[in-house]
Amino acid sequence: MTEVLGPEGTVELAVLERSGMIESRHLGAAAVVDPDGSIVGAYGDVEALVYPRSTLKFLQAIAVLRSGVELDGAELVLAAASHIATPRHVDVVRSILDRAGLTEDALQCPADWPIDAASRRAADAPARITMNCSGKHAAFLLACVTNGWPVESYLDPEHPLQVLIRDTVEDYTGEIIEHSGVDGCGAPVHAVTLYALARAVGRVSGATPGGDPEAARLAEAIRSNAWALDTVTVARLIDELGLVAKNGAEGVFVAGTPDGTAVALKMLDGSTRASIPVGLSLLDDRVDTATATAIVDETTERVLGAGVPVGVIRATV
Repeated sequence: MTEVLGPEGTVELAVLERSGMIESRHLGAAAVVDPDGSIVGAYGDVEALVYPRSTLKFLQAIAVLRSGVELDGAELVLAAASHIATPRHVDVVRSILDRAGLTEDALQCPADWPIDAASRRAADAPARITMNCSGKHAAFLLACVTNGWPVESYLDPEHPLQVLIRDTVEDYTGEIIEHSGVDGCGAPVHAVTLYALARAVGRVSGATPGGDPEAARLAEAIRSNAWALDTVTVARLIDELGLVAKNGAEGVFVAGTPDGTAVALKMLDGSTRASIPVGLSLLDDRVDTATATAIVDETTERVLGAGVPVGVIRATV
């Protein structure tokens, strides 16, 4: 089996500097591909396996479209989202379930509190529908109902939907899946190389209706409904820079430009605080530098001493 990303396959991607001294270093690996999928930047071992975690949702949503499900707009974005469970997000998840003729009881993601602070304070208890992956699970259920597939076993790796997802991952990444695991939400997650993940994201971000209609539908929906996909920071990357971008757990981040240039990275320690600064640094010749700098400055964790800034987290690639 292909090697898993380890310390020997990493480079320094970012540092935290405090009062003129480097206090912490983030090691990881990152791959950058051009619009034709050729690698143009390799930092660390980009041929080692990583779990893409929630960045896999782009390909899972495309598989749902390939199954014959009609999703567009916010519903399609929620199928690929790690949402924060505001009432607006939850209403869209309910609309997908309503189309399937199901209730939230059919969801098999674990119950969780909303990520959104106000929604969390208003919640009585953790719920499946407020778990950040519930939109994806609702779309999975709609695909099952649409195709007459079993609903109760929709997370089984050998379920027809999961087989279709695995085939879609292999199609977009150009790799044969060697290892699969269980993601935090209970769905199968397939290990891929960072090079392959970047290539897949570039195919989505640069898709055109004439070339790849499903990917183009997803990219257009994301750019039109950035609020639905992920954090406020990621929404700004989409709205202000035109990227198709996504955070994944354990320090995974992907972003692609409209022309199909893309980056995929993994922080070895699983930290997410430097992922976006590093990702934008690696796309600096493809995005508006002033806007990217403003987003990083306004959203990256602050390095404080006595309540005032005394340092910075910065990319070193």
